[in-house]
Amino acid sequence: MSLLLNSRDIDFNLYELLDTEALTRQPRYAEHDRAVFDAVIEAARVLAEQEFAPHAAKLDANEPTFDGKRVTLPAELEQTLDAYIAGGFMGIAAEAEHGGMQLPWVVGQAACAWFAAADVSANSYPLITHSAVNLLTEFGNDDQKRRYLEPMVAGRFFGTMCLSEPQAGSSLSDIQLRAEPTTDGHYLIKGTKMWISGGEHELSENIVHLVLAKIPGGPPGVKGISLFVVPKIRVNDDGTLGARNNVQLVSLNHKMGFRGITNTVLNFGEGGECHGWLVGPMHQGLFCMFRMMNEMRIGIGMAACVLGYTAYLHSLKYARERPQGRHPLEKNPASPQVPIIQHADIKRLLLAQKSAAEGAFTLLLHCAWLIDRQRTETDDAERTRIGLLLDILTPIAKSWPSEFCLEGNKHAIQILGGYGYTREFPLERLYRDARLNPIHEGTHGIQGIDLLGRKVTIQDGAAFKVLLEEYRKTLAAAAPVTELAEYHAALAAAVTTIIDTTAALDALRASGDVNRALANATLYLDAFGHVVLAWVWLRQALVAQRALAKATGSDLDFYRGKLNACQYFYRYELPKVAERCALLARFDDTCLATDENWF
Repeated sequence: MSLLLNSRDIDFNLYELLDTEALTRQPRYAEHDRAVFDAVIEAARVLAEQEFAPHAAKLDANEPTFDGKRVTLPAELEQTLDAYIAGGFMGIAAEAEHGGMQLPWVVGQAACAWFAAADVSANSYPLITHSAVNLLTEFGNDDQKRRYLEPMVAGRFFGTMCLSEPQAGSSLSDIQLRAEPTTDGHYLIKGTKMWISGGEHELSENIVHLVLAKIPGGPPGVKGISLFVVPKIRVNDDGTLGARNNVQLVSLNHKMGFRGITNTVLNFGEGGECHGWLVGPMHQGLFCMFRMMNEMRIGIGMAACVLGYTAYLHSLKYARERPQGRHPLEKNPASPQVPIIQHADIKRLLLAQKSAAEGAFTLLLHCAWLIDRQRTETDDAERTRIGLLLDILTPIAKSWPSEFCLEGNKHAIQILGGYGYTREFPLERLYRDARLNPIHEGTHGIQGIDLLGRKVTIQDGAAFKVLLEEYRKTLAAAAPVTELAEYHAALAAAVTTIIDTTAALDALRASGDVNRALANATLYLDAFGHVVLAWVWLRQALVAQRALAKATGSDLDFYRGKLNACQYFYRYELPKVAERCALLARFDDTCLATDENWF
């Protein structure tokens, strides 16, 4: 079995849990079938194992350098990405009319998960570009699609997203980048952006920056933000490259992980005119950018998940092969040592990893599947319902794997003991890569404020109600299954707890005490996420329990493993919801009331 991902688990999710084949009955995906899906995913596995994984350690050890004129990267990175482009993966889910394969998003996520597991930083270049393609597909005009989108699908151009600034960070209402209108149809962009992944390199012919800026005279705060396409090199009317666009690299940021992707500070318009073109309606830039950000959040969640997944598989292999110690009742020191996987505490660490990684993997593929459902649904009401479900699941899809699959990475290192901390094994690198995900695309705390402060209350709680409907469907399906009675009762109780807690916090906020209501939003996020993952695991357990009767050979172990991981999550993780919600229900103000001078 691969040490990156489990192909059997991918098949389980796509075809037993989600019925991805049904998407081929929709006109959008009618030219595809399961054979195509499987071939693409298998090609991704081979490419990930042959091109991405072998160079991951070198890219980590040899960070990008900048000599004041150009960025230098290991030659293997260009080789890896060229192979990715040659395989057609840059257009894996892009529209056919723009040169893409137009595969379902869920299939694209399953395929690209292999690349993230093999080398998450190398995969970040196409990951960001995929999101830029999707944004321009939805909001770009015909000229922008021709000049920028189609070359990105072809792999000639790469994309970025430029939000943060040195003085603003995550507070986008405080950005200062300006876009001065001209009479020639473009804007003059001037200012600085920071933390821009993939912001400068020579891996592609051009870099297409999608940039948030403010047009003078616009509304204050986030209502005055517009979105612009700002190429590194201007593109002529005939598609050829023209003059450089005065996007200058100031410096590189050096992070603890994701070392293979340049992370940059960029100046726009400092050395001459920098031209940008408005994307979407004026002053609606944040709305447009959220299209890219939400997909990036799911992408970051997947990256966090598979970093935990591959760490789990590496530690599982080690635990099977490493002899150490004896069973507690074996008192003869001359008896042979046993593989450490036979020790109960090692099994605990493995189960913690398995339940987190496989649970998160199912959640993220489910979100990708919902995007496909939304794209193909013809009924307006159902499409709206799917959109609401995506709205409320996206903060969980990004934050839960980022926080709790990171815990899995920690457990993997623990299983290897001293070896886990050495560079002879990839686990310390995987942990450093994974540690960045809680801050990517909105910090863990920001996701909590977004969930509690907006997602569960929008449209009178419409998104929350849709999610509750999904819980009830699963509970109804599980009710007759005797073997799952324990989990049915535990999930039903946890759902009631989260409903009551949400109502209490909403009432507190409605009374005007907003600060206190949101003071423990991160605890709420974690509790809410655990309920979502419990729902995900019960859905997996339902499929596994029904399949057991006909299963043979390795499938018996696979399904029993699913049920065992579900049991672990319900007995070891789900009880934490009650503890967190008890604190939330008391409206505890320990953190809020702490004076800054007390530290």
